[in-house]
Amino acid sequence: MTNYEMINNASLVINVLRYQIFITCFISLIFSLITDSLSVLCAFYGGMIAFLPNAYFGFRLMKSTKEPKKFLNSFYIGELFKLVLTAILFFLAFKIPDIKLLPLLTSYVGAQSVFWFALLMR
Repeated sequence: MTNYEMINNASLVINVLRYQIFITCFISLIFSLITDSLSVLCAFYGGMIAFLPNAYFGFRLMKSTKEPKKFLNSFYIGELFKLVLTAILFFLAFKIPDIKLLPLLTSYVGAQSVFWFALLMR
């Protein structure tokens, strides 16, 4: 992998994370205009459930080695940790009293959909 490819991949990771934050804030703003403050908090938290594990995974991959076997091991460990972190964050979300699922899941799905659009734009 050349330095150009590494920089291009790093900028792709950064852009995906930026768009996830933007979508999360946008959906939270929409909920702030039409519902109560708990819905806004749930929407923001849903976006963070998507963003935080993806940020960890993206930065882990950017720091990984160029050697294919080590890169693949880093990828699998990073993906496993990402899934575990996502499960933990959802578990914590369901501990919130009077959780509002619609804002939480809307924001989560919205932030996750950034990947689909990033693949289409590429």
